Amino acid sequence: MKEKISHVSIFLLLAIVIIIGTSAWGEEGRKSNLGERFHSETSLTWTGALADLLRSKPKLPPLYKDYPGAKMISLPKPDYRGMVLEDVIKKRRSVREYSSRPLELYQVSQILFAAQGLTGSLHGRPVRAAPSAGALYPFEVYVIVNNVEDLQKGIYHYSVVNHALELIKPGDFRSDITSAGLKQEMLGDSGITIVLTAIFDRTRHKYGERGLRYVYMEGGHISQNISLQAVSLGLGSVCVGAFLDKKINKLIEVDGQKEAVIYLHSVGWI
Repeated sequence: MKEKISHVSIFLLLAIVIIIGTSAWGEEGRKSNLGERFHSETSLTWTGALADLLRSKPKLPPLYKDYPGAKMISLPKPDYRGMVLEDVIKKRRSVREYSSRPLELYQVSQILFAAQGLTGSLHGRPVRAAPSAGALYPFEVYVIVNNVEDLQKGIYHYSVVNHALELIKPGDFRSDITSAGLKQEMLGDSGITIVLTAIFDRTRHKYGERGLRYVYMEGGHISQNISLQAVSLGLGSVCVGAFLDKKINKLIEVDGQKEAVIYLHSVGWI
């Protein structure tokens, strides 16, 4: 009998916490703008943590995405050895003007490996080149190939498991990505433009709404890896956050809700 009373008491306490917390969030939401509400409603508090125990979370989507039937292009083994890390950090700059010299496939391979390549395992789980909350890896990497030696123009998906490119849309998309990127010419002038998308529920499955923050943090981790690897390869790059989301989601053929574009990154010869 005492156990039943104890369980009921705990349930009532959590219910009160949720009601109070929801009310407070709602009141604060009415007083703030969208950015402030996002920051507030994804904040980590003891109240929120207790309330989160009773909230349902989305199912975990597959941790790897693939395109069955797509033409797959194997990439060279990523074994490049370049500059000393400290020199790379010192030399890194945002580069927006590129030469017409095509990138080589080994460079594309190394950059994609730096972004999301498999680097080993930890506690029996595969891990990648960039840190990820809970090792859940919400990001997918797409590559718009503008000018790469021995690789046709088109939109590709990076297959993490196979370290390969899957061709999902052949064609010249330089004007499309430039237009969607608010006419920033480097998006079409570069050898490649990488599109980072996130499947949010991979992270929300464990961390709830707080996981949304972790997703955006991870985008920065990945993009920094790309930046530093580009410098080591003797290339220039720039990360881009100003773009028309709907246009690029449509170009990459993702729904913009379950999976959406987060960041762009152009790489090319200087």
